[in-house]
Amino acid sequence: MTLIKKLKDKKVNFEFNKEYIRVVNEKIQKNDAEFITNSFKEMHPADTADIIEHLNEDDREKLIKLNNFKIDPEVFIELNESIQSEIIKYLSTDTIVSILKNLESDNAIKILENIDEKNKDIILNSLPPKDRFALQESLSYPEDTAARLMQREFTAIPSNWSVGQTIDYLRENKDLPEEFLEIFIVDNEFKPIGTVPSSKVLRTSRDANMQSIMLETQLSIPVDMDQEEVGHLFENYNLNSACVVDKSNKLVGMITSDDVLTVLKEEAEEDALRLAGVGDEEITDGVIKKTKRRFNWLLLNLLTAFLATWVISIFGATIEQMVALAFLMPIVASMGGNAGMQTLAVTIRTLATNELTKNNFMKTVSKEFSIGILNGVIFAAISALVVHLWFKDIKLSLIISISMILNMIVAGLFGILVPVTLKRMKIDPAIASSVFVTTITDVIGFLSFLGIGAYFFLN
Repeated sequence: MTLIKKLKDKKVNFEFNKEYIRVVNEKIQKNDAEFITNSFKEMHPADTADIIEHLNEDDREKLIKLNNFKIDPEVFIELNESIQSEIIKYLSTDTIVSILKNLESDNAIKILENIDEKNKDIILNSLPPKDRFALQESLSYPEDTAARLMQREFTAIPSNWSVGQTIDYLRENKDLPEEFLEIFIVDNEFKPIGTVPSSKVLRTSRDANMQSIMLETQLSIPVDMDQEEVGHLFENYNLNSACVVDKSNKLVGMITSDDVLTVLKEEAEEDALRLAGVGDEEITDGVIKKTKRRFNWLLLNLLTAFLATWVISIFGATIEQMVALAFLMPIVASMGGNAGMQTLAVTIRTLATNELTKNNFMKTVSKEFSIGILNGVIFAAISALVVHLWFKDIKLSLIISISMILNMIVAGLFGILVPVTLKRMKIDPAIASSVFVTTITDVIGFLSFLGIGAYFFLN
C-alpha cells in the first residue's frame, strides 16, 4: 500500500471568506466539476477539506456526485470523521477502494472504522490480499490502541548491512514510505534492536556498518498499548517516531509524531466535552441525536438538584424566621461549586498526563486542603464585610464566614477525591466527576450555611 505525497507547491489559506464559499456553491449548482477540480488542486488538502466542511449537507452530496469529480485521498483524510462518514454514503465501493489503496495503512484504518460492518467486508475483499490482510489484522485490535494508530509502512534493515547497502536499498525499494526520519535496525528474527536517523546515514561513509552508528536505546510500543499512553511516551521522550511490536516482540509497524499530535488533540477535546456532559458530540450531529446525548447527563443533574432542594427544605423554619438566609445561601454553594470545579479540572489534567501518582497523592490532597483553607478565609472575610454592610447583622456575617470556609475546604478535597475514586473504579473521571462535585458542594454549602443559621437563630 503506497502513500501518494504530491510534492507540489500548493497555496495554504488560513481563512476562507463567505464570497469564495458562495462561488463554490454556484459552481456545484452548475455542475462545473472542472472549475472545482482545478481550484482544489491548487490548494493544500487541509484547505480543500475546510471548504467541503463549510458546505451544507445537500451541497456536499451534489459535489461528490458531480460527473468527473473525484475526491483526492489526501483531502478525504483531512475531513473530520462525521463528514467522512457522511461522504462515504455517496461513494461507490470502487471509489472507496481506490482511496484506501492510495493511503498509508494508519489513515486507511481510520476510514474503515467509519464504515458499517457489511460494507467494510465488501471493501476489504476488493483490496489486494496483502493490503487486506494488513488492515484486517489492525482492525482485530481494540479501538484506541497502538495497532489502530500505527502505519505498516516503515523502513527496516538487517543489523549486518553497511551504510552503502542501506542507501542502495532506500533508492531502489518503491514500497517504502515516501517520508521517514528513522530507519529501524532488526535482528535475524525481525526484532528491533535500534534506530538510525536518516540524516546520519547520509553523513556516514558507505563502508561503515549500520549497527555501529545505531542508537541502541530503542523504545518499542506494544500493539495493544492505549493510544493515550503512546502520546505520553512521545511527549516524555521527545520522539519523532517509534516502532510497534507484537506479542513476540517482532516489528510490525511505526507510529509518527503527527499521528500522536492528532491523538492528544482528540483526547483533550474528548475530556473537555465529557466534563461538560456532551460526550463525543459533533457539530454536524442532528437535533435529536444531540438531545439524546445530553439527556442522561441533564437527568442526573436534575436528580441531584432535587437532593440539594430537599436539604434546603429541612431548614424551612429557619428560613422563615430569617428570610435573609434565603438571599445569601446561593453564595456559599456557588463559591464552593466554582472552587470544586477548579480543583477538578486540574486533577483530571494530572490524571490524564499521569502526573498524579501514589507517591504524590497525599501531598496533593494536603495542598488542596491548604488552598481550601486559604481561599475560604479570604472569601469569608470579603463575604462577611459585604453582608455586614448590607444587613447590619453580625450573626449573618459570622454564619456566612464559617460556612464559606467549610465549603471551600470540602470543594478542594472532593475536587480531587471524586475523580481519583472514579478512576480506581474504572469509570472515566471526565464523564461523571463534575456532577458529583457540584452536588457535594451544593449540599454541604446549604447544609453548613442553614445548619449554622439554625443554631444561631433558633437557640
